[in-house]
Amino acid sequence: MIKFIATDMDGTLLNRNNEIHDEFFDVFEKLEQNNIIFAAASGRQYYNLAKRFESIKDRMMFIAENGTFVVYKDEELFINALDKCVARELIQIGRTIDNSYVILCGKKAAYVESDNEEFIKEVSKYYERYEIVEDVNQIDDDILKVTICDFSGSENNSNKYFNDYRENLQVTISGEIWLDITAKGANKGVAIKALQEKLGINFEETMVFGDYLNDLEMMGAAYHSYAMENAHDDLKKVARFRAKSNDENGVVEAIKNNIAI
Repeated sequence: MIKFIATDMDGTLLNRNNEIHDEFFDVFEKLEQNNIIFAAASGRQYYNLAKRFESIKDRMMFIAENGTFVVYKDEELFINALDKCVARELIQIGRTIDNSYVILCGKKAAYVESDNEEFIKEVSKYYERYEIVEDVNQIDDDILKVTICDFSGSENNSNKYFNDYRENLQVTISGEIWLDITAKGANKGVAIKALQEKLGINFEETMVFGDYLNDLEMMGAAYHSYAMENAHDDLKKVARFRAKSNDENGVVEAIKNNIAI
């Protein structure tokens, strides 16, 4: 029996037009009636996610900023902050990477140092609350992660700049132009395991969906692990099952096919 469902957003629950299928909300109502917890597990900011699910945000769970900030029914469950001194080092490196921009992701807002139009367009997709500041190092906030927006491609460009930090931090390729750096052990999979323990839910009672490399650890936290048809090949290798693509309403279809609701 499934008791907990967590899904990534971009490339997973959202289609290529950044839309949630209308049928999802009917399915959510049925999940809730059956006491099944639904969570959006994303690299997106909490405030961005809460806006996307405005009508049900106080009835569901948010595993935001790649597992560093978890809110359930409007209650903060936990935060996994990044050391500020370490964040400053990462920021300094990020500033040296060509065709890339640094985002300091805080609990209260995201902070950037550039007003470049292309960059801000990307920031506004994922961060409902953001501020353009002169120096992100001067920000007084809990730091959830340092993100690099890399227009040259994160996997083959900015990713290599942080090799020396992999032993002590979580360096994650979150999308074609996104690199997220969080505290060691801060990822969606760790967050889900902590929630399973807190809520008394086991591995076999958990279902997860993802499409990219920031979903790798999440696949290992659930027996019912689904890679989308459009997923990165490395994610398909570790997921136990396959769902239709995000443009075919794959998450909702898999839920309907596997849960009697």
